[in-house]
Amino acid sequence: MRASEMKKGQTVKIDGKLYAIVDYQHVKLGKGGAVFQTKLKSLADGSIQNIRLRSEETIEDAYLDKRIYEYLYSAGSEHVLMDTKTYDQISLDDDTFGDGPKYLKPNTQLQVSMYEGKPVIVELPNTVDLKVTDTPPEIKGATATNQNKPATLETGFVVQVPPFIKVGDIIRVDTRSGEYLTRAKE
Repeated sequence: MRASEMKKGQTVKIDGKLYAIVDYQHVKLGKGGAVFQTKLKSLADGSIQNIRLRSEETIEDAYLDKRIYEYLYSAGSEHVLMDTKTYDQISLDDDTFGDGPKYLKPNTQLQVSMYEGKPVIVELPNTVDLKVTDTPPEIKGATATNQNKPATLETGFVVQVPPFIKVGDIIRVDTRSGEYLTRAKE
């Protein structure tokens, strides 16, 4: 496809590497012709690259096969997922799985984007509900606002929570920021 046809969020292959288009801008240079100043995120290591492309340049469009997988378990740095349609299992390492172990309980569903049969992007749900397993008791009479305390969740992840949260409460956590959102209904 031509560089002028690209869209934000699209996956492309440039010089044999996969990138997601984060942003692009049509820029008119002084003497030369107009170019697209693109901001690309490498799917291999997450680094951001700035690349200039002429509008008539061709870039390879990379089609990702998106499938729903179920997280089964982790053993050390190996994380096992199962395709919900075919029941095929795949193992991912820490680099590919990212922050998944901090937020996921067994049987949680997530989307995995595959390129040529190899997983490249693991998309966690935006929020997860997790049980608090350990937190200091509430201090009576503490009326100061924004006095958060640490709480250990059932996955071992520690998050800052308001003082009224107790052991056994189920809370909602944002997987994008790692922050407490609200108490969840049981």
